[in-house]
Amino acid sequence: MTPGSIADAAWNSGAFQGLELIQDSLQVQISHVEARTPGEQEEALRAYARQGYALIFGHGFEFQGAAERVSAEFPLAIFIITSGEQLRGNVAPMIFRLGEATYLAGLVAGGVTRSNVIGFVGGIELPPIREAADAWFAGARASNPRVTTRSTYLNTFDDVAAGREAAVALLRAGADILTHNADQAALGLFQAVKEAPSVYVFGANLDQTDLAPERVLGSAVIDLPRAFLAVAREVQSGTFTPHVESFGLASGVVRYEPNPALLHLLSSDIQARVSAARDSIIANDRAP
Repeated sequence: MTPGSIADAAWNSGAFQGLELIQDSLQVQISHVEARTPGEQEEALRAYARQGYALIFGHGFEFQGAAERVSAEFPLAIFIITSGEQLRGNVAPMIFRLGEATYLAGLVAGGVTRSNVIGFVGGIELPPIREAADAWFAGARASNPRVTTRSTYLNTFDDVAAGREAAVALLRAGADILTHNADQAALGLFQAVKEAPSVYVFGANLDQTDLAPERVLGSAVIDLPRAFLAVAREVQSGTFTPHVESFGLASGVVRYEPNPALLHLLSSDIQARVSAARDSIIANDRAP
């Protein structure tokens, strides 16, 4: 279940790619449905469990409570909540430490900005979205203490026009670097960036370079298909036990993907800082 359209070229699109990879790799039956409201989400979870699906993904933090309620009725199903909050019975969270990648993107933003104003557009202010945005701002301030940060939340992941309007407002406020975590609504942000001179943007969740090849400096990527398939293999083999699955840079599931065509905009110092920060984050994650 996704909370929005799989045509968003971001969060929901990546989940559907994961579902298709599971089908192709494991030769199992799959199904997908959009469930946007809390009521729709709980009913969709219950419907899949009732139909006998062994593995059910609620793709987003907002599915946690509904999954806990439904799972009590269906103890044999495995419920995976991406960006989930806690382990509860047969409900297991799959946590992506996207902030590790957005911090690296922030280092780049701080080094490239000329106005020293950067802006973030979020869909709904959920904890994992806010944490990734905060990490982006922290990275920018680490490479450029003069940076001023601005953010806005749309209270929707679907409204492309609202995404464009929010981006335009940030640009008018002086921002020349933007990023987002707004799913389909972010398509409007990319429109605004392409219409404005000397403005750059970062992609989120997927490598979004293709949305604006001459403006996307890089993307904070979550390899959702890789993560989904890993869990599905364990469930199919009978070796899965509910646990908190957390992915950061060291896993390869979370990555910062620079746009090679725009690397010339980065000073050698900024490129070195990004490389050193990445190595340090990975080393700390692997430390005993």
